[in-house]
Amino acid sequence: MNTNFIIKPIQKSIFAGYLKQSQKQLAKVNAKWLVAESKPGYPCRVSLKDAEIGENVLLIPYKYHNVQSPYQASGPIFIRENAEAAKLDINEIPEILAKRLLSVRAYNIESLMIHAEIVQGVDLEKVIRHQFSHSNVTYLQIHNANPGCFNCNVNRA
Repeated sequence: MNTNFIIKPIQKSIFAGYLKQSQKQLAKVNAKWLVAESKPGYPCRVSLKDAEIGENVLLIPYKYHNVQSPYQASGPIFIRENAEAAKLDINEIPEILAKRLLSVRAYNIESLMIHAEIVQGVDLEKVIRHQFSHSNVTYLQIHNANPGCFNCNVNRA
């Protein structure tokens, strides 16, 4: 049986206040504005699209695995200044993931990692479906494999 899934971007509303702040204000939360110098290179976690060269992006620390588990975690993410939230269909893989080497991490109901694997983005759908074929997998997280940065969550649809 193929399990349907949905990839979830981070909600832009979490960052709304920061998107209006100056470099000086952002420094207080260890964040800063950058200008995208390459594409790909600045993957937005709200739009799930790479920033265009010359586009302003917010680099900000984010607690992407805010759970009561030893696996709670945070790290840096990019948010495009004028990002629109990604609205993905069931089983849709955004281009931002399809073109990268990824780490797919599977978690159980207790937010404990029970499996992880590296995959080329073109094979991501197969890996997601395989992970969700295990009944003890509650959700997945996808990270960029080389820098290790968080991209998004994946839930059963």
